[in-house]
Amino acid sequence: MTTSATLSIRRFDARDTDAVIALWQQAFPEYRDTTKPHRNPRLSIENKLTTQPELFFVATLGERIVGTVMGGYDGHRGWLYSLAVDESVRRHGIGTRLVAHVENTLTGMGCPKLNLQVLSAKTDIQAFYEALGYRADAVISMGKRLGAFVDAAPVS
Repeated sequence: MTTSATLSIRRFDARDTDAVIALWQQAFPEYRDTTKPHRNPRLSIENKLTTQPELFFVATLGERIVGTVMGGYDGHRGWLYSLAVDESVRRHGIGTRLVAHVENTLTGMGCPKLNLQVLSAKTDIQAFYEALGYRADAVISMGKRLGAFVDAAPVS
């Protein structure tokens, strides 16, 4: 990294919302697609703040948000969501540190296994997780839209 600022990871704060949305729209092009209302970043943040907000983290360099990750734990399995790193500082270990942060937090909660999903076309992202020890499970991921999202674009 070309900055002298120190990387830190902290819990998301509502004041981070605009910076996180900008980062997600850079990292996840589908968040800019208005035909996928289930990919509304503002709604994702609002929902996370009502469900385990203590598992929503941001990575900062100085005051600048350069990464995000969300975790979830239902008492049976943990989940990792919304790992994003600003493209200008990728390949410097920020994503790895964010994943480790969630893993350590969930381990401390007694979580025995952490799951995540990657779109099948994103082979570079799959390779990142494989390098961290994640392996494809012999399962099929299934989804169903509920409520206001029933008529949204096909599940993805």
